[in-house]
Amino acid sequence: MTHPLLGLHGHPLIGHRGNAAHAPENTIESFRQAVDIGVDAIEMDVHLTADGEVVVIHDPTLDRTTDRSGRVDRLALAQVREADAGARFTPDGVTHPYRGTGVTIPTLDDVLRTFPGTPLLIEVKTAAASVATRAVIEGHAATDRCIVASFDWKAMEPFRGTAIHTGSSRRDTARLLWNALTGIPPARVDFEVMCMPPVFRGIPLPVGGYVRILEPSGVPVHVWTVDDPRQAKALRAKGVRGIISNDPRMIRGTAY
Repeated sequence: MTHPLLGLHGHPLIGHRGNAAHAPENTIESFRQAVDIGVDAIEMDVHLTADGEVVVIHDPTLDRTTDRSGRVDRLALAQVREADAGARFTPDGVTHPYRGTGVTIPTLDDVLRTFPGTPLLIEVKTAAASVATRAVIEGHAATDRCIVASFDWKAMEPFRGTAIHTGSSRRDTARLLWNALTGIPPARVDFEVMCMPPVFRGIPLPVGGYVRILEPSGVPVHVWTVDDPRQAKALRAKGVRGIISNDPRMIRGTAY
């Protein structure tokens, strides 16, 4: 299959941590809702447990999103599984509709098995998780439908030279800033897609400039996290291909 997030054709919609505005982020329930909405891919984050399992969670700890606490890399998978991943999610600041309903932190293996035809964008949060993440993807023969990216360029090294598609790191974005500002395309890049925020640490980034310098290399630019349809339309006008959103139904209903 051709991954919908690669190439300069189409305008893919990507569910950020699934359908995170309406369900507990990075859970099977959130991913299922995003797939039902009709996203072109789902985005997720992975960490490694103390016993070497790749789990889907954004933070290095359980504290923010579950009823438990502790570092993921110091807990065994069985301990991570005990956490209620729906405990803290609230759509209105008052109610907790998923608390106590059995929503747990999934493994990457769970996601690949549950959604066998769905393209994935996987953010590797630490370099320690890279080798195991590669093994899970290859074990499912899912290299054609997975893109792996990371803020940490070191986390990308185990994927170089493999059949797994790769996205840019934060270092790549920084290195290309001058090019984006001057409009001079780089001689080459070692990633297939750039996923970037429109603002970094309060400073607006030249999104349109990145689009222009990467187009000659056939590299698309996708932007996160966009929940305002007006912003999505403005980014599309700059040549951005994909929109990564917590609320994909809102974006799909008004910006497509």
